[in-house]
Amino acid sequence: MTAIHPLLKAKRRKSTLRTLGFLSPWLIGFTVFFVYPLLSTVYFSFMQYDGFNPPTFAGFKNWSYVFNDYPLFWPSLRNTLWLVIVMVTLRVVFGLGIGLLITKIKTGAGFFRTAFYLPYLAPPVAATMAFVFLLNPGTGPVNHILDSVGIPTTGWFTDPAWSKPALTILAVWGIGDLMVIFMAALLDVPKDQYEAAELDGAGPWARFRFVTLPNISPIIMFAVVTGVIQTMQYYTQPLVAGKIASGIIGNSGQQLEPGYPDKSTLTLPQLVYNLGFQRFDYGSACVIALVLFVLAMAFTALLMRRRNGFLSAED
Repeated sequence: MTAIHPLLKAKRRKSTLRTLGFLSPWLIGFTVFFVYPLLSTVYFSFMQYDGFNPPTFAGFKNWSYVFNDYPLFWPSLRNTLWLVIVMVTLRVVFGLGIGLLITKIKTGAGFFRTAFYLPYLAPPVAATMAFVFLLNPGTGPVNHILDSVGIPTTGWFTDPAWSKPALTILAVWGIGDLMVIFMAALLDVPKDQYEAAELDGAGPWARFRFVTLPNISPIIMFAVVTGVIQTMQYYTQPLVAGKIASGIIGNSGQQLEPGYPDKSTLTLPQLVYNLGFQRFDYGSACVIALVLFVLAMAFTALLMRRRNGFLSAED
């Protein structure tokens, strides 16, 4: 036994090294692109750093400034949470609804699938510019159509009460990615389960609730989690919409505080850019980046816990 023990030990060591060798590409990528940036962000959040001079320790000064003295933080946090709750919910609902509709169509399904998917391919800047011009309160065709049929019009991207709903409409317009994902999941639901439910007398709603939803629940969770993460990084569309609606886009030398109109389109990623690359306050920018990270992790953990509770209740 004493002679075999060193051999077993060497064999286990060799197996461990082999496993680490296979895992090394992932471990290197995880360390370089996640662990190092995260630790650096935590480090700089406690430093006074402008990108030019060496960082100096500032303690909790950056944290106190962001939470207590920076007037744009709380409006941007409220806007980001509003977009996460409303925009992600509507995108998932409409994506699932259109996916269900197209899977039921017998003729012309390919045409409708292409028509609903094409908007997703539009570049974000171009799509946002087109929507701002379409929803222009003075010259846009949308308000002209609404006015011609007697429906009250609004300022859309120039109205603080309607700017976030306008961004949500833009996001729902480009749900081709979710539609394709849901269509694949819906077509993968076993047909014998639908047949068994029909034999038991289940109607359309009962079949959807007790057959379709349990089978596609992992895909719904995937769509919600990825939607939350993407919305936490929502930057291009609100920034472009605010600049165009304000009328100063493209004018050299002019700079606009993000969030037009009246901070209603301000999001946390815009603050990270504004503080880090326009005001050169990297410490405060890192604080907001960490807030985004914690919020994304909290939303993901909450959603996973609710899903596990839902599945255990079904069992």
